[in-house]
Amino acid sequence: MKTYFYQLADFIAARLQGSEQYQCWYSAEASDFVRFNVSAIRQSGHVQQAALTLHLIDGRRHGSATAALAGHIAADGATIEQLIATLRGQLPDLPEDPHLLVATEVNSTEFIEPSRLPSAEAIVDQVLRASTTVDLVGILAMGPMMRGFANAAGQRNWHQSATFNLDWSLYQSRDKAVKTSYAGSDWDSLEFAAKMQDAIAQLAMLRRAPVTVKPGAYRAFLTPTALHEIVGMFNWDGLSEKSLRTHQSSLRRMRDEGLRLNPAITLSEDTQGGVAPGFQSDGFIKPPRIALIEQGVLTGSMISPRTAMEYGLVNNGAGSGESMNSIDMAGGTLPMANALAELGTGIFVSNLWYLNFSDRANCRITGMTRFATFWVEDGEIKAPLNVMRFDESVFRLLGDKLLALTTDANCCSIVIRMASGPTAVRVCRARL
Repeated sequence: MKTYFYQLADFIAARLQGSEQYQCWYSAEASDFVRFNVSAIRQSGHVQQAALTLHLIDGRRHGSATAALAGHIAADGATIEQLIATLRGQLPDLPEDPHLLVATEVNSTEFIEPSRLPSAEAIVDQVLRASTTVDLVGILAMGPMMRGFANAAGQRNWHQSATFNLDWSLYQSRDKAVKTSYAGSDWDSLEFAAKMQDAIAQLAMLRRAPVTVKPGAYRAFLTPTALHEIVGMFNWDGLSEKSLRTHQSSLRRMRDEGLRLNPAITLSEDTQGGVAPGFQSDGFIKPPRIALIEQGVLTGSMISPRTAMEYGLVNNGAGSGESMNSIDMAGGTLPMANALAELGTGIFVSNLWYLNFSDRANCRITGMTRFATFWVEDGEIKAPLNVMRFDESVFRLLGDKLLALTTDANCCSIVIRMASGPTAVRVCRARL
């Protein structure tokens, strides 16, 4: 696919006229999908697709269009010529863009990581063998993903890697279930088995009589999935430089008023350690790491080329949405094995069914629990909890209400106190 993409880039370059420039973004996959229900295969398939986004530029006027590719130069050549003709006809009617920033320095890169994944059949066999005594529903998606960039200056970038994502729930009855996921670039049968056994153990606890907690402040333990949802809210323009400057960011008070999170919180964009490409759709190269929050202090932001041009800044390879792709949260000092003991008495939150801003300006969020939420006493799970809602500011959750941050080789956890909801958290070092 890499060779074919480069051929398409040369094909486009040969059809430019006058002062025209181009840049293009290639996105492709070859993925296997398997759906499970009642611990059996209900649907399986393979998807192979590719798309090209062509950006035609003449001076400060520019336009773009996207087309699906067939993988044959005869068919795709005709499609691309039509795209060029359409965009060329539109450019004279478009206004000049004062914030257009084009990559003029050639930075060609190539990253090809051979797949280390077993076959989809081998993974499916393990899932079916492990779920013979339970009711499993879920989906497996796996396979290589390809991204490419090319422009008129001769820059060529290629990224190819293979990943998997297995997302499943073990159903008990009514609204009671245990939701779990396993994702990465290396399938580890022992790690999968451990996750499945942990989910089965939680499923057994759901058979106990559920309890309901009264509104109030509780200590709580949030799993990696639950905390990932909270940290993921920062991608709703929270760390966008444009949103920070226009006061639309949920974290704007950290920039405008010097508000800080707990010193244990350190968050960064870790492109080097993630699976996202090291370049973005305009051809700008991403640094290996971008420090965003260090010891609770907002130290950086995601800066796209357009924002950089508008405000006279240096872009750091962020896409147009200025969101994180490879989130890395640093660990703390509390041993993971001591997390429930540190929690003591409180709430174990497996995941969040719903999460949204209730007051974006003050980074206040509201959410609901659902699957596998438990009441804990003296560090021991006692009973499942009925669905509960919470409403709290992230400035408090990850600020003065954070009690401890835990870590081991693969994940970190936090212990917090918050009104009407969770307080002790376990978080995977998520790669988004």
